[in-house]
Amino acid sequence: MKQPSPSRDARAAANEMVAMLDSPFLRALTDASRLEVLRVLMLEGTSNIATLAEQLPQDRSVISRHLKALEDAGIVRSEWRGRERWFSLNGERFVSTLESIAAKAREQLARCCPPSDAVVPAATLRKKR
Repeated sequence: MKQPSPSRDARAAANEMVAMLDSPFLRALTDASRLEVLRVLMLEGTSNIATLAEQLPQDRSVISRHLKALEDAGIVRSEWRGRERWFSLNGERFVSTLESIAAKAREQLARCCPPSDAVVPAATLRKKR
């Protein structure tokens, strides 16, 4: 039995969902090294590159690139203190962005995705072959 093709609204919602999942925010969180940088910032609080480098296996230049990606995504913020740059978790923005993503995902899910009972289990598909 041929399934009906998705509506224009469903396609738009699916595209919005994929764009959201491919956002700089979520991409920044998919790298294990960046997560380790975040873990250190969460545990130690505001830190400079030297302090972070003491606890991480990467060179300072690599840590700096990870911090830039996290800052560009709004996960980390920085401030200059004299000649040094200090980094900290942007906690409020981090949580509000996660909440916003979850809310938008729920919204798009209702528009684009078939209900879970419409999904055919993989085992059933294998039996039909």
